Amino acid sequence: MQHSRAVSHSNALPETASWLTPIRQRLIRFERRSLPKAELRPAAVAFTLVAEASGPAFILTQRSRDLSRHPGQFALPGGRLDPGETPIVAALRELEEEVGLDLPGDSVLGCLDDFETRSGFRMTPVVLWGGCAPTLRADPSEVGAILRIPLAALEREELIDLWPIPESDRPVLSMRIGELRIFAPTAALIYQFREVALFGRATRVAHYEQPLFAWS
Repeated sequence: MQHSRAVSHSNALPETASWLTPIRQRLIRFERRSLPKAELRPAAVAFTLVAEASGPAFILTQRSRDLSRHPGQFALPGGRLDPGETPIVAALRELEEEVGLDLPGDSVLGCLDDFETRSGFRMTPVVLWGGCAPTLRADPSEVGAILRIPLAALEREELIDLWPIPESDRPVLSMRIGELRIFAPTAALIYQFREVALFGRATRVAHYEQPLFAWS
């Protein structure tokens, strides 16, 4: 499907530099961990930061309810790598396809740890600078809604919830942001971004479990 493209420049404008520059610096210092497991299918997601009139935010989507897999769930724009793609190229492509935001390669701020999903993917989170209040347009075949989540919502001390399930020896991770309940793997990636980029803590999230509905 063809989209009208919203083009954003990667250079931070003066009014955004006060919050974007420290995030960029923390991501540069972060020593990410990759997953060498060859049996996992490579995928990438775009963790895209934007400057809104109300303050800094990131782009989150709700998957279309017409999808056969994981309908209605909250997710970062992303998907599997096409042949020959790197995670960065795939994240940029998926961002344009899903929400109509076409960014240059130098919009990349850094990457977080690879995350192994229960559905068999090696998910690489790519953090991007998406510009000031970009116009977005959802691909209705994939995206039911586009949300801009304030970064301030991630600063709450009791952000995540953990609970055991009999099917695993690892705790399931979820988080509540406003009225939204978000589950791992998306919640795990958001939580690591918060720890690394906002607080400068090299917190790992690979040990967190995903709910049973995300296992297929």
